[in-house]
Amino acid sequence: MKKILILFAHPAFHKSMINSALIGAVRGLENVTINELYENYPDFFIDVEKEKKLLVEHDIIVWHHPFYWYSAPAILKEWMDLVLQHGFAYGRTGRALQGKWVLSAVSTGGRQEVYTETGSHHYSVNEFLIPFKQSATLCRMRYLPPFVTHGAHTITPAELNKQAARYLEAITGLRDEKYPEKDFENVEYFNHLTTSNA
Repeated sequence: MKKILILFAHPAFHKSMINSALIGAVRGLENVTINELYENYPDFFIDVEKEKKLLVEHDIIVWHHPFYWYSAPAILKEWMDLVLQHGFAYGRTGRALQGKWVLSAVSTGGRQEVYTETGSHHYSVNEFLIPFKQSATLCRMRYLPPFVTHGAHTITPAELNKQAARYLEAITGLRDEKYPEKDFENVEYFNHLTTSNA
């Protein structure tokens, strides 16, 4: 059984139906640690050594956040700037994270069709997430297809319940080693690997 660390970053968590449902679905799971960055570091003074220890102790890292200006909320960028240090996470001797898997779990206000070449955002979610993928690659980690929840402004309660079930299945499946690496090839979203995708 793998150990999963969910780095959750949402500055207005109490207002987010989507993230409340997703985090609620996986809270309390065995071998799953939820690290709420805004809750733990309201002053942005991140305990770097504590965060590095958490990374070392877990096998799979999840960057869970809403899409803010085609990226992540500020505290996750601060976390990356401070915690993923040269000599620890990358560089000739920085191999502490080598071989770990990384999953981006993001929510967007717009529906999926606007994240296309012909849509209003002109690029796909995967294209916007390239800096996260490259950061994982630099740290010698395996970046997985993202778990994406679209349409925060229009999602129905039924759709949200299905999406929470998909997230639970994804996290428990990763924890229980149900996904061989070949499953990640040519998959746009991790959601497509879940049996509750229909």
